[in-house]
Amino acid sequence: MGLAIGTAAPDFSLVDQHGAPFVLSDLRGKKSILLAFYPFAFSGVCTGELTGFRDNLGDFETETTTIAAISCDPIFSIRVMADRDALFFPLLSDFWPHGEVASAYGVFDEARGSANRSSYVVDRNGLITFALHNEPGDARDLELQAAALAATR
Repeated sequence: MGLAIGTAAPDFSLVDQHGAPFVLSDLRGKKSILLAFYPFAFSGVCTGELTGFRDNLGDFETETTTIAAISCDPIFSIRVMADRDALFFPLLSDFWPHGEVASAYGVFDEARGSANRSSYVVDRNGLITFALHNEPGDARDLELQAAALAATR
């Protein structure tokens, strides 16, 4: 499942919870990024993971690294969740065309209509250096993801 380490990360353009455009290739040569795909806004495990990123944002957001979370929820849902939970890093909406980015990364579950619980680290050169795939109800290891991102500094 998903893309292999060492492959080029598919470029994409999505909007964040504020409607601002986010283009992956804008980071090339500047920052590495953790892309955290999550199934659904407001679900228990997803909320726990996203607030965990928030509470440890300094491990992810540095001069040379950043984070973005991606779901197939509409922008309006992720905006309400971001406001409710004080999530200030980009929450990207892969709503339409539905799941296009999740599909490009090999983590779209067509039966559920959502992204799988998967993470990728994309380095400054646009290459995938880390991948993690968990079952829908199984939270990802926050420290493992932070360490994988830090390794690209």
